[in-house]
Amino acid sequence: MKELDPLLHSQLRLAVMSVLMNVEEADFVYLKEKTESTAGNLSVQLDKLSATGYISVEKGFVGKKTRTVCRITITGRKAFEDYVDALRDYIGR
Repeated sequence: MKELDPLLHSQLRLAVMSVLMNVEEADFVYLKEKTESTAGNLSVQLDKLSATGYISVEKGFVGKKTRTVCRITITGRKAFEDYVDALRDYIGR
């Protein structure tokens, strides 16, 4: 049986990856709303996903406001698909 990726096994990281699998990009505010997380917790989890290369994070400005945009990488997409396949193995599908 395939092993579940411990990085994706976290509820919030899995939620972030699930959102990013279905959009071209998502900004921090959108991810915070969709995952119903706190800003601090989301920031920590985005750093972990970025450090492994599962997502790219681009920080910039819109006017005078900061904007953080996240995108899933090819590596992240593959890791997510492998995770889903491993889950299917566990549930027998």
